[in-house]
Amino acid sequence: MKAGIRISGFGGQGIILSGVIVGKAAVNQGFNAVQTQSYGPEARGGSTRSEVVISDEEIDYPKVESASVSIIMSQEAFYKYASRTKREGLIIYDPELIPDHKIDGDFKLAEINATRIASELGTKIVANIVMLGAFNEMCSLLSKDSMTEAIKDSIPKMLDLNLNAFEAGINKVKLVK
Repeated sequence: MKAGIRISGFGGQGIILSGVIVGKAAVNQGFNAVQTQSYGPEARGGSTRSEVVISDEEIDYPKVESASVSIIMSQEAFYKYASRTKREGLIIYDPELIPDHKIDGDFKLAEINATRIASELGTKIVANIVMLGAFNEMCSLLSKDSMTEAIKDSIPKMLDLNLNAFEAGINKVKLVK
């Protein structure tokens, strides 16, 4: 088993943290994992990408060439990375942040209003964790327990809020294609 997960958006959305959480969850579950990141020179608002390679074997190349799963949180990132998802791969996006989500190709599309859900929980800053809940629900790659432990380890402050955001993502994601 080998999977590449690409999480993309803009600075300030917790993109890098999301990749770290996915990597930790994979290691918690006994897989090998490597996480890489790329971001623009801006502190907030610039393009940001986090990639995680997960495998039950040794990982010989740390980059994701064609993602099994793409979690996308900005229109710019959708234009740039959605088509770099594997054939029949999964693309998870927030339709409020990505109004133009038309894409040709044989992909599974799942949408979740992560930013709105996070706002309803009290703060937009947990939208990335809502997206991770959607990711966990839509693909059977990592267990809920592994993801929950990685969230607890990575975000000990505001833990209840983040765990509620994760659950909301699990419960409110929908497959659209």
